[in-house]
Amino acid sequence: MLSLVQKARKGDAAAYAELFRQFEADLYRTAFVYLRNREDALDAVQETAYRSFKSISKLKEPQHFKTWLIRIAIRCSVDILRKRPRDVSLRIDPQEEAEEGSGAGDLSLSVSLRELIDTLDEDEKSVVLLRFYHGYTIRETADILELPLGTGKTVLYRALKKLRLEAEEEKSDER
Repeated sequence: MLSLVQKARKGDAAAYAELFRQFEADLYRTAFVYLRNREDALDAVQETAYRSFKSISKLKEPQHFKTWLIRIAIRCSVDILRKRPRDVSLRIDPQEEAEEGSGAGDLSLSVSLRELIDTLDEDEKSVVLLRFYHGYTIRETADILELPLGTGKTVLYRALKKLRLEAEEEKSDER
């Protein structure tokens, strides 16, 4: 992978395209979690491809190519969210749900998790998704988001506390 990154940094479009394809599915999943809409997620991936290709020569550490791409995808997703009207309701892509093979119980759990994640602000959502969805350590998560490690930990713990409180509220509302 590092040799492909080096070639891409020197302007080799074919090397860049091969690299990008390796992580395209991860980028789509990341964007979809933020945007909950297939078309918007695809737009975010396309914008990520454009921005990353345009600035790959500036990538300082080739071994962090994937995390660099994810950071760009998050920024693109957030940019799309900012352009949306504020009164957008929770939208679930039925095809995405079908692909997950969710039954009725899984659907309500999925909706519930998405609603819980929606209660988080952008930084909290990013930290939770990178930490638990992508499996990065808290240090890697902080690096991806360009946060000091202590701030990354604080944001994670604050987000987890919010999620726990929201889940408890939701559970008590069901009774």
